[in-house]
Amino acid sequence: MSFLTIVFALLFYAATAILVIGIGYRISTYAKAPAPLKIPTTPAPTTKPGVVLRLFREVVFFESLFKGSKWTWLFSMLFHAGLALVLLRHVRYFQHDVWLPIQLIQPFGIYAGFALALGLIGLFMRRILVDRVRYISAPSDYLMLILLFLIGLSGLAMKFVVHTDVIAVKDFFLGLMTFSWSPLPADFLLIVHLLLVAILMIIFPFSKLLHAPGIFFSPSRNQVDDSREKRHIAPWAKQLEE
Repeated sequence: MSFLTIVFALLFYAATAILVIGIGYRISTYAKAPAPLKIPTTPAPTTKPGVVLRLFREVVFFESLFKGSKWTWLFSMLFHAGLALVLLRHVRYFQHDVWLPIQLIQPFGIYAGFALALGLIGLFMRRILVDRVRYISAPSDYLMLILLFLIGLSGLAMKFVVHTDVIAVKDFFLGLMTFSWSPLPADFLLIVHLLLVAILMIIFPFSKLLHAPGIFFSPSRNQVDDSREKRHIAPWAKQLEE
């Protein structure tokens, strides 16, 4: 077993543990956070099914972003849709027998990488060119976009410039899942790509990328607009009244 294989096997075990535990902890924190006020962004649904539909439109179609800025919506859709297809395409590396839907998605997933990169370039330029966005942007905002772009770029380079042994890569990740490690190819682009992915996994629970699960806990989106019909009292406030 090569030193490289051992290092990356341990790295991905650690990164996966940090990612899963970190996101789980954050979700638990969000779920326990009190919401003392009824503050749904109007016009808001007046029923729970309406809230579910609103969240669906927000998560899938970025409804509020579309209303706010068409250009930002376009680049965000390119990035997120491209990322979704790319992630689904990579599911094959964790399956012995690849599911049919994953097989069918492969041709689209290849070129989704270009949409992902284009969307990230647009979002990066937005932070530079739009004054009000540049004013509130922290260095970490730029670094996250650069990290995601380099992951996409290195992945595209392995597909269209310098090919790597994808069978060996699949064996490596299947081996990680069964604790029977297989050698990892010592290709430079592959090493860079996997290192960047591991870094992303490690910092994800501590970054603004947590807006992914966080949107489901946003009181301006997940509350029913029934303040006139029903008094809203946070659980901790109920305890004080008792």
